[in-house]
Amino acid sequence: MFHATIAVKSVCDITPELLKNLGVKGLLLDIDNTLTTHDNPVPATGVLEWIAVMKSAEIQMRLVSNNHPPRVQPFAELLDISCICESKKPLSKGFSQAMQEMQLPKNKLCVVGDQIYTDILGANWFHVKSIYVKPMELEKTKFFKFKRFMEKPFLPKEQDFMR
Repeated sequence: MFHATIAVKSVCDITPELLKNLGVKGLLLDIDNTLTTHDNPVPATGVLEWIAVMKSAEIQMRLVSNNHPPRVQPFAELLDISCICESKKPLSKGFSQAMQEMQLPKNKLCVVGDQIYTDILGANWFHVKSIYVKPMELEKTKFFKFKRFMEKPFLPKEQDFMR
C-alpha cells in the first residue's frame, strides 16, 4: 500500500531512459520538497534543465499539488507546465484530472513525490507507478514533523535508492 515503484535521491535522477523502461509517458509531479524546497517560488538547482530534458523526450508533465492556486500557478508558469491545484492527494481527484488532460492511460503514468501518505499512497490507490523522491529538506512545523515520523517505517531503505 505504501510501496513506490522506484526511489531516487533527486528528481534530476529520473531519466528519459528510466521512464522508457517503465513504459511511462506522463509524470504527475509534486512541488514542495520534490522540485523545490517548501514554499520556495524558485525551482531547485538543475530542475529547469531536467524539465527541458523531459520535454525534449516528449514526456508529458502536470504539477499535481494539494496546495492552493497562489502557490502552485506561478510555479507552474515558471516551469511552463500545466497544474492541478487543491488536488486532494491521496484521493484520485487530481490524478484523474491530469490523466484526462494528458489523454494517457494509467499504465503510462507515474506519480513523482516526496511524501508517502499523499504521493505514494495516492499513486497506489490510483493504480499507477510511482517514484519516491527523497525530500530536499525536513519541514519544521509540528504537523510535518509528525507526518515524517509516521512515514519512517514505510520509507525506502538507503540501498533501495537508484544509483
